[in-house]
Amino acid sequence: MRWEDEERSGNVEDRRGMPVSRGMVGGGIGTVILVLVALYFGIDPSVIMQSVPDSGPSATQQQQQKPGADPMSQFVSVVLADTEKTWQGVFRTYGRTYEEPKLVLFTGAVQSACGFAQAAMGPFYCPEDHKVYIDLAFYEDLKNRFKAPGDFAQAYVIAHEVGHHVQNLLGITGKVQGTMQRVSKAEANRLSVRMELQADCLAGVWGYHADKSRKILEAGDLEEALRAASAIGDDRIMKQTRGTIVPDAFTHGTSEQRVRWFRQGFETGDLNRCDTFKAQPL
Repeated sequence: MRWEDEERSGNVEDRRGMPVSRGMVGGGIGTVILVLVALYFGIDPSVIMQSVPDSGPSATQQQQQKPGADPMSQFVSVVLADTEKTWQGVFRTYGRTYEEPKLVLFTGAVQSACGFAQAAMGPFYCPEDHKVYIDLAFYEDLKNRFKAPGDFAQAYVIAHEVGHHVQNLLGITGKVQGTMQRVSKAEANRLSVRMELQADCLAGVWGYHADKSRKILEAGDLEEALRAASAIGDDRIMKQTRGTIVPDAFTHGTSEQRVRWFRQGFETGDLNRCDTFKAQPL
């Protein structure tokens, strides 16, 4: 992936090394589920965490800092800038204005408007503060645990989280979360799967426009992203961690579904082709 000489975003907050007050994680979630969630990325923490009452990020945490000079933070900044360019253009075609999200780099744990989160949960998007959160150590897990190395695989992670931001701006997040609170756990999980697969498709839309406009991809890059999408399918993770597959417990989609929806966005570049809520079958 060609990125070294590209523009960097001004929307990165570097909180690495900052102290953070530990909030309470509640909701009666069992240990097994927490372990599974820790292996995932892209989940909205407000679904699985109890927000800390009357406590947001501290004044120190709220202060925006420039990302460090290390290559990985610069890479993240470039990818975020590229998503900004893409979604600004896509939103303009629909007569809308794209609100750029912030991206927070942290180490170990972080306090967001959605609650306290540990790095083991993986990267996430918080719809309450419009911020993407990532501990860069996750990329080592992506490479070593999930066997999905490569810079475009890493870019896919960010693009997926920004996809959740797009859903939030379009009003999809609020509607789906409201419905999830009124239905059974199994049905809520099925809605979560559709949300996550749509974010995968939106990540593909970014990849389509970024390469078409700026020629960022090199040989093998698409395969890197597809390998990452496949590696984090619910079925594969459940098989690795529990030895059995429980479809009613899926929250992100199977490996095949994640690959297919990312490819759908990547091959069409069309926001309208990402309506996972009407798709039958997924």
